[in-house]
Amino acid sequence: MKNNMPAWDLSDLYKSMDDPEIEKDLETYRKSAVKFAKDYKGKLKDLSADEFFKAIKDIEKRSKLSGRLGGFAYLNMVTQMKNTQAVAFYQNIEEKLTDYYKPILFFSLEFNKLPQKKINEWLKDERIAFYKYWIKRLRKFKDYQLSEPEEQILLEKSLTSGDAWVRLYEEHSSRLEFTVDNKKYNDAELSKLLLDKNPETRLKAGKEMNRVFKSDGHLFTFIYNMVIKDKAVEDEKRGFKTPVSARNMSEDVSDESVEVLAQTVKKHYKDIAHRFYKLKAKWLGVKKINYWDRNAPLPFSSDIHYTWDEAVSAVLTAYKEFSPKLYNIAKDFFDNNWIDVPPRDGKRSGAFCSSPITTGHPYLMLNFAGKQNDVLTLAHELGHGCHHQLRIKNGELNEHSRMTSEEVASVFGEMIVFQSLLRNLKDDKAKLCLIASKVGDMINTAIRQIAFHFFETRAHNERKNGELSEERLSQIWVEEMRDSLGDYVIVDEDSARIWPMVGHFFFLPFYVYAYSYADCFVNSLYKVSQNGKVKDFADKYLEMLSKTALEDYDKILKPFGLNPNNAEFWEYGLSLISEYIDILEDLDKRLKLV
Repeated sequence: MKNNMPAWDLSDLYKSMDDPEIEKDLETYRKSAVKFAKDYKGKLKDLSADEFFKAIKDIEKRSKLSGRLGGFAYLNMVTQMKNTQAVAFYQNIEEKLTDYYKPILFFSLEFNKLPQKKINEWLKDERIAFYKYWIKRLRKFKDYQLSEPEEQILLEKSLTSGDAWVRLYEEHSSRLEFTVDNKKYNDAELSKLLLDKNPETRLKAGKEMNRVFKSDGHLFTFIYNMVIKDKAVEDEKRGFKTPVSARNMSEDVSDESVEVLAQTVKKHYKDIAHRFYKLKAKWLGVKKINYWDRNAPLPFSSDIHYTWDEAVSAVLTAYKEFSPKLYNIAKDFFDNNWIDVPPRDGKRSGAFCSSPITTGHPYLMLNFAGKQNDVLTLAHELGHGCHHQLRIKNGELNEHSRMTSEEVASVFGEMIVFQSLLRNLKDDKAKLCLIASKVGDMINTAIRQIAFHFFETRAHNERKNGELSEERLSQIWVEEMRDSLGDYVIVDEDSARIWPMVGHFFFLPFYVYAYSYADCFVNSLYKVSQNGKVKDFADKYLEMLSKTALEDYDKILKPFGLNPNNAEFWEYGLSLISEYIDILEDLDKRLKLV
């Protein structure tokens, strides 16, 4: 199957690690930063609009250059993380970019000391007004910036503190080996065994994952304690009130709104997750399901396997049904080598979309094994890619990744592919199996990620009183998983040690709630698309995606009659999951499968 699965071609960035352009670009980046400091440090308050515009263009050029260098180094590494040369190359590039950035640290600090009157004068120039979103974002953090010497220390120390711990986590995780029935697997391969129809295979795989993470638990625990402490030190220096506040500010959402989301989701644990797993236990023929059976295929489901070409066809067909414009954007990813598809030894697990340069094309990474879930993962990451392409015209500096909106296009991409697959099914049993699989995914996204959020919140809060033990972290994990999953899922010692597998805890603290935010966001949008009250919904949806980094959520959702500032918005999104469970309960009664 791997023979026709594409691997990405990074030559749009650089030909190889030995490409002489890399050293040239590094030197250009270094010299331009030194020159920028010489030209502008201490002088911003006296710049004319024309001079300030020239400064912006200098910043923009450097942003593209650092994105290209850092992006290539990272993408080159993640498919070969056992290659010490690739890992060292990445670290070397990161260290140089950090070091060369130091001369221009002054800019945002000095800019945020300027009176608003001066900035308003500059904004009268239409060339500068184009960058108003970037300027607004810079000003937002003015009260949380430190002095230039302090900022320089934090920048320099990042490589040997937070970033270093994350690097250790990723490198160590990529080297983990799991053994099931005398055969060795990496974590990406092992995760596929958890979707096997044989319950004994799933149990062995789940216990093996727990065993391996437990055997290295002391290391993961120490790394996590250091990640949390490093963040806490910086948060305290900057004046953020809670551990989640810095993330919320970068997302342009308030602490209060995130808390409303989290508590609203928690309120629905019982009538969504608990209700669904009661059904699933019945279908699997047990009183309670093992933790590892949450995503298991149903015993009466067809064992559908997709080739890569079939998966591509299914996704592109669904995209085209929704919007020919979206299809044309998506097709570019397959007509060019922008996707790395096959799982292989040393490749990072999971899937992602990376956009090294805002005004260039993104790259998608998958670990495709032919499961139905892999088709939806392709739809998800392709959604990210298309979202990026719709925003290119916004420019290098205006674009900003708000994680809460970054996941909207990806989750919506999954939804339209799911609906397309469902429409093509005639058999009610097959429909039940597909809907059950989708509900499981939605629970993983909307419900379980909020449980992750509560785990993370408790860990960061308790860490203020000293290091957390491996046992305590596992205890918090078990408590949050039991609360969210309910009485029909067994959460015990066989799954208590796997919390380190959630990479976002380490490299993007408090990212996890963004998935739930996006799932409820998408569910609400999808319900609007189905009621037919919004004319030209697809075009309005794509227009909305082009503005997600620019406008506030209440503005971009206004054409759809939605207001994310109200708790009812989240209730509306969650109600779609509940409606699918209603359908499942009805199908279960009619089909009498068990």
